[in-house]
Order: sequence, then C-alpha cells, then structure tokens
Amino acid sequence: MVGYLLKERVGDIPAFLDAVRRVAAGGTALDREVVAELVGERRAAPESPIDALSPREREVLSLMAEGRSNAGIAHQLWITEGTVEKHVHSILTKLRLPATEDDQRRVLAVITFLDAR
Repeated sequence: MVGYLLKERVGDIPAFLDAVRRVAAGGTALDREVVAELVGERRAAPESPIDALSPREREVLSLMAEGRSNAGIAHQLWITEGTVEKHVHSILTKLRLPATEDDQRRVLAVITFLDAR
C-alpha cells in the first residue's frame, strides 16, 4: 500500500477520495506529475562526459581541439603553462582517459569533445 499525492491534488476531493480508497484496498496512488518526473528522468539522454568539466576546462579542451599547445593555450587564456597542465590533467581524469603506452590521451579527449557537440 503506497500513496503519494501533491498538495495541489488534495483539493480535488473526488480524486483524493479515489486515491484513499485505492490505497485502503491495498493498491497504490501516485500523483501523475511525480510519475511523469520519474519516467522523464529515465528517458533523458545520457549525460555527456563533457558535462563533468568546469567552464575553464571546456575552454582549455576547446583550444586543444584547435590544435593549440599548452603554451598556446596559456597565451590565449592569459594563464601560466603550469595552470594549463593542471587543467589538462583534470580533463583527462574527468574523461576517464588513463595513461597508456598505446593511446594519445589528448587526441582521445578532443574526439570526446567533438562527439559531444
């Protein structure tokens, strides 16, 4: 027996009494807006890995996609190369691109960025 109605629905006496009767009989009564919200969440598009990045990390990744070096990114954003390196490390971590001998992680990060657009 489960029942959940929004406050607005309690004012609709016939609907409220119907819900109480269903729950009392062992059934369920869930507000249609709650159900719509739950179903909507499941149908939502999967979150893009890019969504995990901060706005600054997205800027850095965008400049990486333009083929810029760390020095070029630093110059463009008026930050130090060390700061760019920290952002790149964070991007690679958030995109779950571990260091391997077989992959160019910067290239994979750019591909992920372009796929999300």
